[in-house]
Amino acid sequence: MEDSKAAGPSRAARRGRWWRLRQRWRMVGVFEINPEHEFYQLTSMMKEGMRSAVRTAVDTSGQETPAAAQFAAEETQTHDGFQMQTFAASVFAQQRRCLDITEEEYTTSLCSDLCYLQFVSNSKSKANFFVTNDKRFFLKTQSKREVNFLLSNLQAYMAHLEKYPHSLMVKFLGVHRIVIPNQMKKYFIVMQSVFYPDDRINIRYDIKGCEVGRRSNPDTGGKHIIKVLKDNNFEGQTIAFGQEKSWFAHQVKVDAAFLQELNVLDYSLLLAQQPLHRDELDGKHSLANLVVRTTKSLDLEDSPTGSEPPTVPLLKETLGEEGSVQPQAAAGEGIPLQEKETRSDSELQEFHEHHRRLLPNCKNSNHVIDGPEQRYFVGIIDIFTVYGWKKRLENMWKSLRYPGRAFSTVSPAKYSRRFCQWIQDHSQ
Repeated sequence: MEDSKAAGPSRAARRGRWWRLRQRWRMVGVFEINPEHEFYQLTSMMKEGMRSAVRTAVDTSGQETPAAAQFAAEETQTHDGFQMQTFAASVFAQQRRCLDITEEEYTTSLCSDLCYLQFVSNSKSKANFFVTNDKRFFLKTQSKREVNFLLSNLQAYMAHLEKYPHSLMVKFLGVHRIVIPNQMKKYFIVMQSVFYPDDRINIRYDIKGCEVGRRSNPDTGGKHIIKVLKDNNFEGQTIAFGQEKSWFAHQVKVDAAFLQELNVLDYSLLLAQQPLHRDELDGKHSLANLVVRTTKSLDLEDSPTGSEPPTVPLLKETLGEEGSVQPQAAAGEGIPLQEKETRSDSELQEFHEHHRRLLPNCKNSNHVIDGPEQRYFVGIIDIFTVYGWKKRLENMWKSLRYPGRAFSTVSPAKYSRRFCQWIQDHSQ
């Protein structure tokens, strides 16, 4: 026995090494913002300010539907050495409730004693990117112009999400500004991370639907950096959504049309994939899983029949081979709903349009789609670029520089059409 112990490490030692290896792998592309880090002071102020701001929002929020004045609300709280300004606090508190994020979860993730992580990528943006230690929420510094654009269109954004609760657009959860008198003013926003949970994600893409400048060298050069690949790296590949394809293409079209109304271009589809385990593949078809996913997908209080619960099951099931439960849903049509005689044709059409898929039974389910073999993480991000005179001049210059080629700086209408066409061409 003693010889065997001397011959190799103990089981506990092997487990310890394996745990450390997993932690190192988990941290690839991010760096802990410890007390020696240049952003430690800023992130510490973010935490302290948000802890107090969230508590205030909970104490003052009462309405389910924010009033118009709440979209323009601004609060300033004074802390030791800095001030925290919070914008439209009750609106974002309502957004978190709609996403089933409790204030306790939100505060625990954003304001814990664990350090934030600095996200390092090959993005050309000059913004600073931070991730909570559990990687659930993303924080990004923004310019005053970008924040003003978001706040001025916040009511329209929230109305769109209310109408299309499965929208693919990134979910904003808070807008703040740190002010250190005579030193610094820094705006930042809090978002749901599209890539959560990120275990087993093996590749990430940023898609704009064009070709010029849309290739990324996948070689990291040995550096701990997350490479986000681009359109040209995706050449020859497809996204296998299976029966979710038609719903996904429709929702992209709806979201892109909304952004076109805002005169926005240059947004991206973030896309990552994760192979499904066998138990996940089997579990997708279990009755218990279907019931849970149906509940997540439907807000019965907002259904066309009012607040009354359905009088017939939401899922009509038949027993397939070996007694397995098979939902009777046509590809892309989502969940069979109540009998037609209880709803008008227009009500049914609208309800189907807004609730057309079974959400995965996981956190962040709005940004997760399960295909036949892969789990896809998807989200439309970077929605702050307006087609103003600078972008119009850039469009003229690029038209001369890249004749006949597809580049990103085009009119919002053309950008929207091309973006949707890319999705249609690369999905199956």
